[in-house]
Amino acid sequence: MEYRRLGSSGLKVSALSFGSWVTFGKQVDIDLAAEEMKAALDQGVNFFDNAEVYENGQSEIVMGQAIKKLGLVRKDYLVSTKIFWGGSGPNDQGLSRKHILEGTRAALERLQVEYVDLIFCHRPDPETPIEETVRAMHHVIDRGWALYWGTSEWSSEQIRQAWETAHRLGLTPPTMEQPEYNMFHRDRVEVEYAPLYRDFGLGTTIWSPLASGVLTGKYSQGITDGRLTLPGYEWLRKIYESDEGRSRIEKVEKLRPIASDLGASLAQLAIAWTLKNPQVSTVITGASRPEQVTENMKALDILPKLDRGVIDAIEEVLQNRPKEPRNWRNA
Repeated sequence: MEYRRLGSSGLKVSALSFGSWVTFGKQVDIDLAAEEMKAALDQGVNFFDNAEVYENGQSEIVMGQAIKKLGLVRKDYLVSTKIFWGGSGPNDQGLSRKHILEGTRAALERLQVEYVDLIFCHRPDPETPIEETVRAMHHVIDRGWALYWGTSEWSSEQIRQAWETAHRLGLTPPTMEQPEYNMFHRDRVEVEYAPLYRDFGLGTTIWSPLASGVLTGKYSQGITDGRLTLPGYEWLRKIYESDEGRSRIEKVEKLRPIASDLGASLAQLAIAWTLKNPQVSTVITGASRPEQVTENMKALDILPKLDRGVIDAIEEVLQNRPKEPRNWRNA
């Protein structure tokens, strides 16, 4: 396993990590969760991602019980939560001081830990002043309930405002952002955030490296199983039943020979491609079976094979190179 610093912080995270979105508490019970986490740990994974909204907190409960079942030593793993959607009450959502503090304590209870290593503001909250959110997150850090705080799916301007507010007030600034990043979703990570890497040393814990399973090639013969067929994810299925979605699925098939030449699966190629970007601190993978965990980790073996020729071949298929090229593609 490769370990990367989380932005400019001193924390080291495994280049590949493991997340519970969609699976824990929905497709995966405690026993299977423990098996999957054990498979990840055996491959050197040290970071496990979660959120209060995942299955309405059940995902955190399952992960917490799996951690207890495995008898993990707290110093040997990193765990996260994300705060925004905590319930249906008027103060159970958003980034008010009240919800951040109460949501954090509730997450710690569900996970059965004294602190989380990373805590994220799961979305920006236009109804709460950024200063209130920054002060609340600093309080969470100051109390030791979390070690680092960050954002998820915030714009570069919102992150900059949070960082500058923290700096002005002598408070803890955000360390990391958790954005979507994959072969079909690139501009934010590769272009919009570029000044933040330079100015603040922003770290990234990227999600959906497989574009909700599309980059595995499983939908080339139609959408008959997988995440796109799950109840509650009809919105995602509609995206890939559109003309643009079908175009993406066709491009995946054109990537198949490239993956084959490298001795890789499409999923391993897609994951390795995200790791090629040095601004990616860790790639959050998911799985519904332990075998999938092990297969995803083999992406690390593919990473050294992604030379300029391979990257150019991938770009020829994707045809979505951002207007401002990033140097990492020329590595």
